[in-house]
Amino acid sequence: MSQTYQPKKRKRAKAHGFLVRSRTKTGQKVLVRRRRKGRAKLTV
Repeated sequence: MSQTYQPKKRKRAKAHGFLVRSRTKTGQKVLVRRRRKGRAKLTV
């Protein structure tokens, strides 16, 4: 059986990047939560 996780930088950014997060209401909430928590990296 092959490994199921085949990382691709582009795909990762397209799914979980900053611009994608900012686009939706819930994504914005994610960013707010992560800022409040003090995360060094908000997104990918």
